[in-house]
Amino acid sequence: MAAQAFDFDSPHGYRLSGKLELPDGAPRGWAILAHCFTCGKDVLAASRIARALASNGVGVLRFDFAGLGTSGGSFADATFAADVADLIAAADALAAAGKTPALLIGHSLGGAAVLAAAGAMPMVRAVVTIGAPADVKHVLHQFDPASLASIESHGEAEVQLAGRPFIVRKTFIDDARQHDLKARIADLRRPLLVMHSPRDATVGIDNAAGIFAAAKHPKSFISLDDADHLLTRRADADYTATMIAAWAARYLPQDAGVAVS
Repeated sequence: MAAQAFDFDSPHGYRLSGKLELPDGAPRGWAILAHCFTCGKDVLAASRIARALASNGVGVLRFDFAGLGTSGGSFADATFAADVADLIAAADALAAAGKTPALLIGHSLGGAAVLAAAGAMPMVRAVVTIGAPADVKHVLHQFDPASLASIESHGEAEVQLAGRPFIVRKTFIDDARQHDLKARIADLRRPLLVMHSPRDATVGIDNAAGIFAAAKHPKSFISLDDADHLLTRRADADYTATMIAAWAARYLPQDAGVAVS
């Protein structure tokens, strides 16, 4: 397997930094992986899942959302809607490079983003969520009440997220509250795989139930058993990737590469 840089332009005017994980042989298909909130494309879960999928014959693009990793833009200006637009731009850039994505995968808030973006991607054949919230405003649970109050009253504030300081503006909070994600899920019209750990202490398992109930068939659920939210154990990330590759095989283009054994 090999990896190569794949940068592309956001519709908001900044450059987004991506990485393509390439299978050794002809790919069975192409996927886009959206990382978790404040994480980045090189977080353990994203890199391990992408590499494991590549070892299963699926090429994967993972990229940093605005203001994270090596992407341009400012995290302070970020919103969920902007992330969705950047996901659509990623799909268009990949398709323009002759690697049309058939599969969308999103982890945590990235899972919510792929559910919201899929409707604008006619080329995508299937969608996978990993530890995703059923409601965008669930992300606000990451903020303590004092931080939320400060953002509301001052328009922005520096907050600690995953042990790092970030400037968060009221535009992010307001945007997170306005999305009707379950309506997007109900209108998805794509095969959906929901993956979630019953022991997820960051995004509870009830979110998986909410996504699954809102979705129409075909839909599937796979339990991640005792995995943590960030899939920090290599075995959990590898298991997740293996299950995704097996589930998605029937939805990948038949002429994308080697046949699935």
